[in-house]
Amino acid sequence: MSKKNPMPIIMVVTLVVVGLISALVVLGNQKQSAGESNSNSTTVSESPSIKKHPTMGEDNAPVQIIEFGDYKCPACKKWSERVYPQLKEEFIDTGKANFTYINTPFHGEGSKLAAQAGEAVYKQKPEAFWDFHKALFEAQPDVNHDQKWLSDEKVLEVAEESVPSIDLTQMRQDLHSGAISQEVQNDTDLVNEYDVQQTPTIMINGQILENPFDYKAITSLINQNLEDNNG
Repeated sequence: MSKKNPMPIIMVVTLVVVGLISALVVLGNQKQSAGESNSNSTTVSESPSIKKHPTMGEDNAPVQIIEFGDYKCPACKKWSERVYPQLKEEFIDTGKANFTYINTPFHGEGSKLAAQAGEAVYKQKPEAFWDFHKALFEAQPDVNHDQKWLSDEKVLEVAEESVPSIDLTQMRQDLHSGAISQEVQNDTDLVNEYDVQQTPTIMINGQILENPFDYKAITSLINQNLEDNNG
């Protein structure tokens, strides 16, 4: 009697093992992809209150966008020119989101002075804050941004040009007042509380974006929050 050929059994076992390995590889890749997707943002325990901060858009908008920014930061200038206009047109102007700016003075005394100037304008002419905000970023030099380009006279000049109705005498008095310095300190406290490490840092409904220039990730997170709100 001849013995049965063992080859078919070996082949079957081999195919089963290869199939199992392939399935594990696919599952691993799916988990890795999910991890990469989730790593686009970091969730904080609770969003900061925007009650006393400059905010553009509807108060009851379903999505809250916060920028932690610095007027001396070249990346913030770039973000304000490239990303912000798209967000404004697509989400803020349409009532889907509001936008808040929080001072993050990381670049020394010039950053602090610029933050104080913004707060002084906001105190006197809150409706014109965003005009000054835009103009101050535009005034930032395109090269050698660390040079000493910010001074009392410079911020007053930018305020006069961007907000013609501003009372410059009043702004000069407010600029270094205790009340304005305290507003900047309140922002700094939030920067420390939320462990903000870079500017700009963008937070959307309590989630901090890993890359503030990734517009696809930003819109994806906004749309996800809009869907959750509608659901």
